Parts: sequence; C-alpha cells; structure tokens
Amino acid sequence: MDKRTLPAVGLTVYRLFWVFFIGCFLGVVMETLWCYVSRGYWASRTGLVYGPFNLVYGFGAALMTLCLCRLRSRTACFFGGFLLGSVFEYLCSWVQEGLFGTVSWQYDIWCNLNGRINLVYSFFWGLLAVVWIRRLYPALCRRLDRLSPALTRPLAWVLAAFMLWDTAVSAAAVGRWSARLAGQSADSALEELLDERFGDARMEQIFPNMIFLSEQ
Repeated sequence: MDKRTLPAVGLTVYRLFWVFFIGCFLGVVMETLWCYVSRGYWASRTGLVYGPFNLVYGFGAALMTLCLCRLRSRTACFFGGFLLGSVFEYLCSWVQEGLFGTVSWQYDIWCNLNGRINLVYSFFWGLLAVVWIRRLYPALCRRLDRLSPALTRPLAWVLAAFMLWDTAVSAAAVGRWSARLAGQSADSALEELLDERFGDARMEQIFPNMIFLSEQ
C-alpha cells in the first residue's frame, strides 16, 4: 500500500484497497437487506466462506472508482456505471461458470442477456455509480485522511492478506464441492480436510444461490 498514484485523480493504491474492502462488505449488506425487503426472509449473500464479503462488489467498486472518479457530470457517471456494471457483472458470471461450472444468479425477467445481466439491474448499477462517485467515495477519502497512517496502513496489509487467504480457501472449497457432486472421492489430505470443514450442508448455507449447471 504505497503512495504511487494510479491513473485516476486523487486515487492511490492505499485508497483503492479500502474501496475494494469496503465494497466487499457493503455489497453484502445491501443485497441482504434487498433480499429481506423484496422476499421477506434473511439469506446469505456472501461470496467467501469466511466473513460477510463478496468479491463481485469489491472489484466492482474499485473498477467504478478507477474509471469514473474523474467525471463530474451525474449523467456521465450514470451511463458509465450502467455500462461498466453490466459488462463486469456479465464477465463475473461467465468466469464463474467457466471455472466452477456454477452460476450464482440467472435472470429470467424481461430484457436479460443470457441470464447474466438485465436492464433493471443495469439501471441500478448506474444509480449506484452516481451515489458512489458523487457522495460516498469523497466522504470515504475525507475520513481516511483524518486517520493515522500508522494504524490504517498496517491494518490494510493485514486485511489484504486475510482477503487473499479467504479467496483461496473459498475457491478450493467450491471446487471440492463441485467434485463431490460429480462423485469424485478425496484423493489427498487437503481434499479430506475440505470435505470435513466445508461439507455440502455448510456450503449450501453459505452459498444458497449457487447453481451447478451439471445438475440442471
């Protein structure tokens, strides 16, 4: 987390990490609340096995900040977020399907593209970009600037290491889950440990929306 400036006004590697980390957390909070309001029940919306974090929202927040933070027009922010959010969401679904043979969302409502994105949620991406770029990101920067780097920078390194570890464990657990469903027995001590720690029941609780395309 050094002071090198990225190709965006006022944005450093240090700030970008906090955008990513906070986005991972806030995205889960927002989607969990939306699930409760729209469907009437609480359900896990995390994307990792440890903690209330979802990489899709973290990387989405970082991408929008990198690409849109120079914009001053609300209209430009909206259409930039609309486009970036749609492309990013489509790519996340496509990569997940390619790596694990799974999808975590399949839109079947009006005006969707291969079930990966749809016009309604693309519109929400645009609104979110306006709120983030115009309000939330500047407020975040002001608060970060008030905090002591002696505390926040070591903390950033610790959290970065945790997120890397969490991501690696999550990918291994999902990969092993997929293999179990395909009838593949554990062939190593690591796979036996994954079966013990992340059995089918636990994985279904963590990722209730994950669909294995091989079972359809």
